Amino acid sequence: MEKKRCTAVVLAAGSGARMHSSVPKQFMELGGKPLIWYALEAVERSSIIDDCILVTGAGDISYMRREIVEKYGFSKVDKITAGGSQRFESVARALEVLENGELRTPNREGYVFIHDGARPFLTEKILEDTYAAAYAYGACVAAMPSKDTVKLADSEGYAVQTPNRNSVWLVQTPQVFEVQMICEAYRMLMGQLPLLKQQGIEITDDAMVVETMLRRHVKLVQASYENIKVTTPEDMRIAEVLLG
Repeated sequence: MEKKRCTAVVLAAGSGARMHSSVPKQFMELGGKPLIWYALEAVERSSIIDDCILVTGAGDISYMRREIVEKYGFSKVDKITAGGSQRFESVARALEVLENGELRTPNREGYVFIHDGARPFLTEKILEDTYAAAYAYGACVAAMPSKDTVKLADSEGYAVQTPNRNSVWLVQTPQVFEVQMICEAYRMLMGQLPLLKQQGIEITDDAMVVETMLRRHVKLVQASYENIKVTTPEDMRIAEVLLG
């Protein structure tokens, strides 16, 4: 199969609040490198990814360009753009860059790989497997089967349902979609935000946008239990062990 163009959207607009840090977590050190370095390094060396839109805090753009992208020679980062206060707003802004033709090489018929910059253990195999699934199904997410029993709770904290563990997956990133599909889904989302808020629907990932707006199925692709998201100080300690 002829390879289609692949653009990575790497999200690094976090504040570090849950890390109890005054430094945004993407700039905290892991193994002598800023946390964001690992995701960008995986993108840089990948044969799957052609270019990258990096999303960060509005006040961090110049620092990100100087101290991360230029310092480490991440040539695939084509555009650094400001994120929003919530994840979906950051993704929407990156997709606007894509749709407005702001990249050096337009990507209108390929795929978008949306990845959390706080997941430092992205591998080429995960990128290859999600690319293959996106090629076959149009939309997919990296995920892993839950090792634990999961309980659904009511508003008072009582367990009300226990889903069959065999059908419970823990969703990760990258989440990969055809360009036209994800852009259309986010356009619809941004137009319907007041209605969704009124209905109490909270958008937590990109697959949910595609599922809710377009009623499209999203394929789950087995990734790795090591593909963790660093959110709390405990996660940072786990990441240091995995890195070691």
